[in-house]
Amino acid sequence: MRPSALLAVLMGLVWAASLVTASLSAAQPSGLRQSVEHPQTPDEPATLAGVVQDESGAAVPGATVTILNPTTGQRREAQSSEQGLFRFSGLVSGRYSVTAQLFGFERVEVHDAVLAPGRETSVRLEMRIAPLNEAVSVKGTSAPISAGPSTIAVSPVEVRRVAGAADNIFRVLQTLPGVSAVNDFDSRLTVRGGGPDQNLTMMDGVEIHNPFRLFGLTSAFNPATVDRFELTAGGFSAKYGDRLSSILVVENRDGAANKSLAGTGALSLTDGNLVAEGRTPGFENGSWLVTGRRTYYDLIAGSLTDTHLPSFADVQARAVWELRPGQRLTVFGLRSLESTDATFNGSTPGERLKLLSSTHNDLAAVAFASPIGTRVLTKTTVSWYRDREQDEFNGDLHSGAQRSNRPEADATPPSNSIIARGVAVRDVAVREELTIKASDTHVVETGFENHALETGWDWRIAGDPVANSPNGTGVRGGFGLPPVLDSTRNNQRGGVWLTDRWALTRRLRAEPGVRIDWSGLAGEIIASPRMALIEDVDANTKLRVAGGLFTQSPGYEKLLQSDYFFDLSDAAVLHLKSERAWHAVIGVERAISPGLTAHAEGYYKRFDRLIVGRLETSAEAVDRIGVYHFPPDFSDSIPRAPQITTIPSNGASGRAYGLELSLARQAPSPSTRLTGWISYALGKAETTAYGRTFASDYDRRHALSLAAVYQPTRLLELATTVRVQSGFPYSPPVGVRVAAVQDPNTSSTELVPQRDSRGLPVWTAAYGDSTNLNSGRLPIFARVDFRATFRPHWMNNRWQLYVDVINLLNRENAASLDTHLAYDPLADRPRVTTAPAGSFPVLPSLGVRVTF
Repeated sequence: MRPSALLAVLMGLVWAASLVTASLSAAQPSGLRQSVEHPQTPDEPATLAGVVQDESGAAVPGATVTILNPTTGQRREAQSSEQGLFRFSGLVSGRYSVTAQLFGFERVEVHDAVLAPGRETSVRLEMRIAPLNEAVSVKGTSAPISAGPSTIAVSPVEVRRVAGAADNIFRVLQTLPGVSAVNDFDSRLTVRGGGPDQNLTMMDGVEIHNPFRLFGLTSAFNPATVDRFELTAGGFSAKYGDRLSSILVVENRDGAANKSLAGTGALSLTDGNLVAEGRTPGFENGSWLVTGRRTYYDLIAGSLTDTHLPSFADVQARAVWELRPGQRLTVFGLRSLESTDATFNGSTPGERLKLLSSTHNDLAAVAFASPIGTRVLTKTTVSWYRDREQDEFNGDLHSGAQRSNRPEADATPPSNSIIARGVAVRDVAVREELTIKASDTHVVETGFENHALETGWDWRIAGDPVANSPNGTGVRGGFGLPPVLDSTRNNQRGGVWLTDRWALTRRLRAEPGVRIDWSGLAGEIIASPRMALIEDVDANTKLRVAGGLFTQSPGYEKLLQSDYFFDLSDAAVLHLKSERAWHAVIGVERAISPGLTAHAEGYYKRFDRLIVGRLETSAEAVDRIGVYHFPPDFSDSIPRAPQITTIPSNGASGRAYGLELSLARQAPSPSTRLTGWISYALGKAETTAYGRTFASDYDRRHALSLAAVYQPTRLLELATTVRVQSGFPYSPPVGVRVAAVQDPNTSSTELVPQRDSRGLPVWTAAYGDSTNLNSGRLPIFARVDFRATFRPHWMNNRWQLYVDVINLLNRENAASLDTHLAYDPLADRPRVTTAPAGSFPVLPSLGVRVTF
C-alpha cells in the first residue's frame, strides 16, 4: 500500500472514531438523580465524596483525584476545590480505588473504597512530600506533569483488558505509537527504530536485566501486583541512564492494609497465578503481599508425552512497614525458575530435535524512605539480582536451505548442530534518591546509583552451521560465532544525576538536568545534559519538548536482549567506548472532549559510536579463505569478501526520525461504553556501517494500531486489537553456492565441497557480504485479536470469565522468511524460494479471574 493511501485510511478511521465517540457522548444522560422515596435497588447510583489534606490538616486545592473500578475499568477524574473537597455522583456500586496527586506531593491512594447502591461514601486523602519516583507519577494513560513528551502510563487494568495481550505488559506496549514487537513470538520491544538491548526496565528502583519468561513469550510482571507501568520512549529524565531508546518503570503496589486477608486467582493462556495480601500484624500502616505463578499445560502434556515442555514457576513477595509517619521500610524479592527438557521427532526418518534449558532469575531488595524535616525526603534501595541461563540445542535435521539438484527425497542431506550457551549476570546495586522541595513550585532531585557486576558468557558450538544472513554473529546460533568461548567480565558502572523540576509560571514548567555516568568496562566518564519543558497553551492543550544526550555502556548484561553477540573479553584492549544518542522530541496533546484526547509527536535521534562486529582484516580473511580446497569449477563458492566478526568496535552511526499520531478515549462516566486508542506512526531508521548506509534492523516505515474495548452491558465486555504495519528489513539470499565440509578423508581442518550420496554437489543459500545487509523488506504485518469477558452479576462481580483469540483471521504473517532450495530441472543447481515463518496461527484460549 502506498503511503498516501495508508494516510487516507488513517484519516478515515480517525474521522469515523470521532463521529462514534461524539454520538456516544451525545447519547449519554446529562445526570443521574438519587431517589430517597423508594427502597434501594442494585441499580441505584452511588456517590463518593471526600477531602484532600496535607499532613497538618490544611486543605490541598487543585489535586487531581482519580477513581477507578478495577472490575469494570470505569475511571473518572476531578480537581479538589479550594477547600480540598471532591465529589463523584452517579457511580455504579462496587469496589473503587481512589488516588490523589499534585506536583511536589506524594501520590496517595485508597485501594478499597466500597460503594453501596443509593448511598454516599466518604474518604479522606492525606498528601505528603513526594519521594523521587512518585512525585509526578500518574495512574492511567495520562502523562506525568513534569515528564517529557514521550511518556505513556498504562494501568494494570488496561493490561488485563487488551485483546491478545495475555496479561503481558510488553504486548500492550506493542500497540502504542513508535513501539513494535521484535517478532510475533517475542515480548522484546523495539522503540522508534532502536534495538531491544537499548531499552531499560526498572522495577521499584531496581534494574531488571531479564524481564521475560518462557523464552520471551510472556512477562516477568504480574499486573495483579503492579500499581503502574510507565514507558518513556525518548527524552527521558536524568534520573535514568545507560540506555539509548526507552525506559519502562514498573511500580509494584502495596498489599491491602485494610484487610487481614484478601486475594485474587487467575488462569490465563500461559499460566495460573494466585495473589494473597493483607495488613501486617502490629503495624497500623503495614502490609504484605505474596504472589505465585506457574504454567499448567506442561503438567498435562508431560504426563501424556513423557517430555518436559518449556515451563516456569515464580514467587514474588513484598512487605511494607510504616515505622513512623512518613518513614517507610519496604522489603521485596522474587524467585523464578524456567526449565525445558523436550525431544521432538521430525516428519523425515532420523530427524530429531532436543532442547534443554534452565533459567534462574532471583531478586532481593530493601528500600527505606524517610523525610528529613518538612522539605526533604530520602530513599535508599539496596538490591541483589542474579540471572543464570543454560541452553542447549541438539538437532539432526534436514535443512531446507541445503540440497543437491535432484528431485529425490535424499537430495537434502541431514545436518547435525549442537549449540550450548551459558549466561550469568549478578548485579549488586545501591540507588540513593534525594528530593528537596525548595518551594511549592520548585523541586530539586539528586541521587546516585552504583552496580557491581559479575557477568559471563560461554559458547560450545559444533556441527554444521547454516548461514541465514551476511552477519553471522546472531545470538541464536550464527555461523560466525566462536566454536568455544568462556568469557567473564567483572566491573562496576554507575551514575549520579541532578534535576530541577521548576514551575516557572502557572503555564510553563521546566526540568533541566544533567547525568554523569561511569563505566569500568569502557574506562570512561560521560556527562549527559538533558532538558524537558511543558507548557499549558490553554485549558485543553499541552506542548511538551525534551532532548539531550543519552549513553549506553558495553556489557554482557546488555546482550541478554541483543540480537548479536560481541566478545567483550578484550574490551579494554580494543578501547571500546559507550554508545551515544542525541534526542530531540516535541509533542502536542489536546483534550477534544471529556475523555477524548489527541496527541501528535515528532522525534529525531542521532547515534554515534554504536557497537557492531568489526570486519575481518585482510590477514584474517586470507587465513580463513586458505582452508578452502575447492576445485576451480567451484571457486566462486568461496566467500572471499571480509566477514563480520564477534570482535566489537564503535564502528557505526545512524539516525531515526518520525511522526506519531494517536487518539485515545477514556471513560469519563460510568455510562461510557467505548474506550481505547488508535495510533499511526510514520518513521525511518538507518545505520551507517561497513562503508554504506542502510535501513536499520527495526526500521518500520508505517504502523497503524487500534486497541478498543466495548461494553454493551455491565455483564459483557468485548475487546479487539488490530495492527497493520510495514515489514522490517531483512537480508535476502542472493543465490546459491556449494556447501563446505571438513574433508572426511583426512583429520585436517581443510574444507572441501559437500556431496550427496550420489556424489553430486550440495548447494546452500548464499547471502553475500555486508553490502547485502537489510537490502530486502518483509511483507506487511497484519493481525486481529479478539477478547470477550463475562462478569456474572450473581457472583457479586468477583468472577471474570473470558475467551481470548490471537490472530482471529488466521493470517500467515512473516516474522521472518525461511529460505528453501527447490529442485530445478532446467539448471545445474537448485533455485531459491522463501516462505513466511515465525508467526502465531489462530490461537484461542480461555481464562478466569476471581477476587476474594
